[in-house]
Amino acid sequence: MRFKLNTALLAVATVCAAGLSMASSHREAPFITTLPKVDGTDFYMFRSYEGVAANGAGGRSDYVTLIANYQPLQDSYGGPNYFSLDPNALYEIHIDNNGNAEEDITFQFRFRNALKSTSLTIGTGANARSVPIPLIQSGAVTNPSDANLNLNEAYSVNVVRGNRRSGTSQAVVKVSDGTASFEKPVDYIGEKTLGNTATYEAYARRHVHDIRIPGCPAGRDIGRVFAGQRREGFAVNLGPIFDLVNANLADITNPALIDAFAGRSIQVKSVTSLAIEVHRDCLTAGTDPVIGGWTTSSVRQASLISGAPASGHQTSAVLGGAWTQVSRLSHPLVNEVVIGLPDKDRFNASRPAADGGNFLNYVTNPTFPALLGLVLANNPAALAPTNFPRTDLVSVFLTGIAGVNRPANLGVATAPVAFVPGEIMRLNTNIAAVPFANQNRLGIPGNILAGGSDNAGYPNGRRPQDDTVDISLIAVLGGLCVANGTGNTLGLNSVIGLTSVCAPASVPAGNASLTVHDGVDQRRVTFLAGFPYLNTPLPGSIDLSAPFPAGISAR
Repeated sequence: MRFKLNTALLAVATVCAAGLSMASSHREAPFITTLPKVDGTDFYMFRSYEGVAANGAGGRSDYVTLIANYQPLQDSYGGPNYFSLDPNALYEIHIDNNGNAEEDITFQFRFRNALKSTSLTIGTGANARSVPIPLIQSGAVTNPSDANLNLNEAYSVNVVRGNRRSGTSQAVVKVSDGTASFEKPVDYIGEKTLGNTATYEAYARRHVHDIRIPGCPAGRDIGRVFAGQRREGFAVNLGPIFDLVNANLADITNPALIDAFAGRSIQVKSVTSLAIEVHRDCLTAGTDPVIGGWTTSSVRQASLISGAPASGHQTSAVLGGAWTQVSRLSHPLVNEVVIGLPDKDRFNASRPAADGGNFLNYVTNPTFPALLGLVLANNPAALAPTNFPRTDLVSVFLTGIAGVNRPANLGVATAPVAFVPGEIMRLNTNIAAVPFANQNRLGIPGNILAGGSDNAGYPNGRRPQDDTVDISLIAVLGGLCVANGTGNTLGLNSVIGLTSVCAPASVPAGNASLTVHDGVDQRRVTFLAGFPYLNTPLPGSIDLSAPFPAGISAR
């Protein structure tokens, strides 16, 4: 098979008859495959665009939304236990607001999954003995703490300022009553238990809590929080990617092929989202509007398994020891396709401040572009840009892009703290939100191509609609170097003491690198117009006691 770059530039994933799988950073490292409940899958960080006008004002525009997704690839029929999060784990969203790649603010989520004080029972037998039921519900569910729920899920949120383990920790509380416990909606078991999609969404929205965040400036300490099952919002065909990019060659620069999956079956999964909306003035420090964010999950260092667990819920293990980080995520797909296989578990356990010493070579000398060239053209040089070290990728992943989302203290000797490069998603909170309908799905590269005014998208933070696979393809195949031109227009030739010639001549794909796509238009995924933005999960079943909706037949 001959590979002609000028007519057929293949993306990471394209048409596949089996349909489309959805999820980002999932099962990305050997150890995390054994702990699915704490597997971080996606992280979103963006200026809230709920109710925002075309000029970026109004609505919730003064707020930043942070969404951390965990426990990937949830099938809606996954009963009887479904997908409650782990009460023996610590789920965290970290914010660095001074550029030193260390957390300054951490939002810590802890979950509690409790059986009813006297488990729901049903009288059976001649003597009408009360025997515990095998399900988590005994009837229809309509309220946050419904009597028909056998298992009640709740969580707490603490905000820690300073080091995540030794800093000052304070409880986030409800505005309504000052309590620090938040109800979590049960997963979408099915329509008979929880009603149709609209009914379930109304039930879920009763679990969006107005919160007061201690330590924020006066008048800017009110936000919102939600934790619960959502429809997976990330679209990519995972199977062909990991099967040596097993796909048919196609001219994907053809606009008609931007959504090559149109009309095909989509395998929709669910995920559990931890979403918190915080005033931007509560997240920034000093005069620098740039913040960095990432998520982690941690478990106890030791676990002792009982051969005879007590009656109750999750009583098989006794855990102890220090919290130990097992998952880490900021930019999507980094651990999956950037970090080498020997270091994937190490990356998940690491902290951003150590990235320069531990993982810099994976960014400055990435293997993925050469691997694409090898499996598609039997030639590693067919697609791999030649500007080593890849200062363009260092800017995207480790420092932020000059003039967009790079912290002000990079290279400033008099800064209060020294800048430290790290794999952190960075957001310039001064860049106005863009209404959902006006967003460019290609984020910063799309803004460059269109000459528009949408700098509010990935890699300046990440919004649900941002097509991060296409954007990442453009970046790794050298599209930003093409845009940088021969005059270093974007300032990509030098960063943190590294220099390269990031210019069109260093990009084998040429101008096509700016328009490459994976055959999946992220906009096919539907989202909500406001918080928590990710859409209603699919039910485990439709209500078979009701008439079938039009267009649906029994199987």
